[in-house]
Amino acid sequence: MAPFARILALCALSLTTAQGALAQHLPDTVTTDVLRVCGDPGNMPFSERKEDGFENKIAAIIADELKIKVRYYWLTQGPGFVRNTLGTGLCDLIMGQAFGSDLVQTTNPYYRSAYTLVTRAGEFDGVTGLDDPRLKGKSIGVIAGTPPVNRMGDLGLVSTMKAYAPYQLDPSRKYQTVAAEIVAALASKEIDAAVLWGPAAGWLAKQSGTAMNVVPLLKEPERPPMAYRIAMGVRLGENDWKRTLNTVLRKRKADIDKVLREYDVPLLDEEENKLAQPGER
Repeated sequence: MAPFARILALCALSLTTAQGALAQHLPDTVTTDVLRVCGDPGNMPFSERKEDGFENKIAAIIADELKIKVRYYWLTQGPGFVRNTLGTGLCDLIMGQAFGSDLVQTTNPYYRSAYTLVTRAGEFDGVTGLDDPRLKGKSIGVIAGTPPVNRMGDLGLVSTMKAYAPYQLDPSRKYQTVAAEIVAALASKEIDAAVLWGPAAGWLAKQSGTAMNVVPLLKEPERPPMAYRIAMGVRLGENDWKRTLNTVLRKRKADIDKVLREYDVPLLDEEENKLAQPGER
């Protein structure tokens, strides 16, 4: 091999080796020309294949600020969702993750909300806590395994509680989500009340066709927690990507809050257990 050709070959080999070594020390590459979001195709009011959930609207705000388009990878929420989406590199962002989750690295939270008591209007008016004696002996719908179940157990409400199994995969089920099934049961008077995550409860109650009250549970003990900060999830180690998202969340906060309020998400003050008024958070 001629000396010049040998030098070129060595340079190419060195460059390839250097690139390989660099790649081993970098997190999975975030696609720069499109916002790849993993979402549930049937989980209203959060997300839907038609992209009319509030998380879809917020993802569109993020993409607008980044001047790129959104591309979805759809997978039904359930065990293994993070592992099979973000973990395999199919997407670069998961919406609606509890802040501080150990499954992902989370951005700064973009809202804080709470579990709520949902009742038919005119019944249980004035009830603001699960320890209210008027709830004793009542059939209360709740999703099995969620924090309110523990609290209800402490208060002796389990014997009449109706727990609905999460992640039901029966293709013949009538409702898109378990929360929607519970609200429908409340509307048809199969149950007396429900305890549901507020961001789902507000929208579902309005869609039910029955007048309902949705009361955030703001007076419960800190354990089990009833209020949570919600963030976005990215892969561990993708710190630049997280910082980019944090900048967008801060810059577009007013737009994001507007979407959340349009979907009747109960928004809490950042620190205190009280509802935040528009512009206060």
